[in-house]
Amino acid sequence: MSENKAGKPLFYDPTERRIRSFVTRTGRVSNAQERALEELGPRFALPYAKETLNIDAAFGRSAPTVLEIGFGMGETSAKISALMPEKNFIGVEVHTPGVGSYLKLIDEGKLTNARIIQHDAVEVLNHMIAPGTLAGVHVFFPDPWHKARHNKRRLIQGPLVQLLSSRLAPGGYLHCATDWEEYAVQMLEVLSAEPTLRNTSTDASGYAPRPEYRPTTKFENRGLRLGHGVWDLVFEKSA
Repeated sequence: MSENKAGKPLFYDPTERRIRSFVTRTGRVSNAQERALEELGPRFALPYAKETLNIDAAFGRSAPTVLEIGFGMGETSAKISALMPEKNFIGVEVHTPGVGSYLKLIDEGKLTNARIIQHDAVEVLNHMIAPGTLAGVHVFFPDPWHKARHNKRRLIQGPLVQLLSSRLAPGGYLHCATDWEEYAVQMLEVLSAEPTLRNTSTDASGYAPRPEYRPTTKFENRGLRLGHGVWDLVFEKSA
């Protein structure tokens, strides 16, 4: 698996009677991450609220905005934000060490176009992101839950894809990537079944070449050297 564990599995939480986009993970927060949370969080972390986010106010400008679900430790997100300063990037993640790590990278890279929301992505999409406002959505290397009995926990499922599409502006894109072939097949089936999206790939396989803006991680490169596959899927919101 790649080091960028983007999506967390969609599952039903019986204690809260709602769908969530993640499974809680534990992890030690380093001293550097703790400092980043305390010192940089007030500048770059947006509090979750059950009200529509004023994106222009959050970034201090009007620009195309891309949302990423589950940025892991933030390495890929920081590189993409640096590569495209003309766009706003909102990363949604629940894992506290990852949030601290990404905050540190934002500061080191002087990335003024990156913000973080530490909360369940489904609730963020439902309550904070207005319909038709996003230029793009990134879901990179979500947990494949490779055992058949766990497949239902996978993030990319019809209801979430429908919600994501509703938040995209016409012409906006949904970019998913996985290094698990069976999950890639499922992703392609689910995305192709969403009537408001169209596949941008011209390849007969339905998979897209890796867009230049998505950097490869060291784990992905190692896998490629060993002959492992990586599948990108890029779908566009219909006008």
